[in-house]
Amino acid sequence: MSTLSPPSRTLGRTGIEVTTVALGTSGLGRGTAPGSPQESAAVELATAMLASGRTIDTSNEYAGGRSEPVLGLALPAVRDAASRVVTKVDRDPETGAFDRDRVLRSYEESLRRLGVDRVRLLHLHDPYTVSYEEAVAPGGALAGMLELRDSGAVDAIGIAAGPIPLMTRYVDTGAFDVVLSHNRFTLVDRSAAALFENARTRGMGVVNAAPFGAGILATGATGGTTTGAGAGRAPAAAPSYGYRPASAALQDWARRAEAVCAAHGTTLRATALRFSTRSPLVDMTVVGVSSVPRLTQLDALEAETIPDDLWAEIDALGPAPTPIDDDAPGGAG
Repeated sequence: MSTLSPPSRTLGRTGIEVTTVALGTSGLGRGTAPGSPQESAAVELATAMLASGRTIDTSNEYAGGRSEPVLGLALPAVRDAASRVVTKVDRDPETGAFDRDRVLRSYEESLRRLGVDRVRLLHLHDPYTVSYEEAVAPGGALAGMLELRDSGAVDAIGIAAGPIPLMTRYVDTGAFDVVLSHNRFTLVDRSAAALFENARTRGMGVVNAAPFGAGILATGATGGTTTGAGAGRAPAAAPSYGYRPASAALQDWARRAEAVCAAHGTTLRATALRFSTRSPLVDMTVVGVSSVPRLTQLDALEAETIPDDLWAEIDALGPAPTPIDDDAPGGAG
């Protein structure tokens, strides 16, 4: 793992400095019991992630609620790391409630688990159990987010979810400082581009998560065991994209993209990461990391040289057949 400070940027108008590549913790501590050897191993990984100097992205509900407690056990070992932790409020796991009161409770739970007094940036995460109209109504989730920011409990608030039509409605409120979308601004799927451009015109910070599409851009067209950074989930037997099976057409596109990358002396994985980090639309790219070796590999990926003329050849392949359709029933994800 590199001892150099990772590259950083300012997150839109927030004034918050974040690393260009942040570490996602959606799988951190999953299935571990407090005090178990498995928890100790997760804390070891969390300590390495915090010591990397990178921004850490977590959530109240990640890993069934275990991600934040594991980070909380690791935080005392790494000086000044708490200021680099970003979390998210989530719906009530039992009732699905997601109103103003739940937002405040979720944030309190997160602070208690992390062992911190506050976080600088807090996202409203996956508001799918309530309608947009309910979320923005008096007493809704948005009211809770605004209350936290207006009271100084957090410095900035964000909206973090997937489907672009829904995300656009939240961004258009003008209430949020940051937008986070996942799996929708990659070599395969660029449907978040207009959303990110909209956010940029408002001075918002932009966070792009899952630049590998949670699958094929990390595993390659053949799928199988993931050999690079960004595998926060167990590897699938067959290639996937956005947690959905990759079609034969997408696998063919990925094979051709791999050939282009190889001809330029690089890999599809490194190219997928650079696609996000080089974009003027993106301030921070979130990559899931599941082990200490993957963290080291991420340093190498970020530093890899990508020839400028590669991008035109990737574009010449034509649009990749993404399996994500936000207009289809069940498109939230």
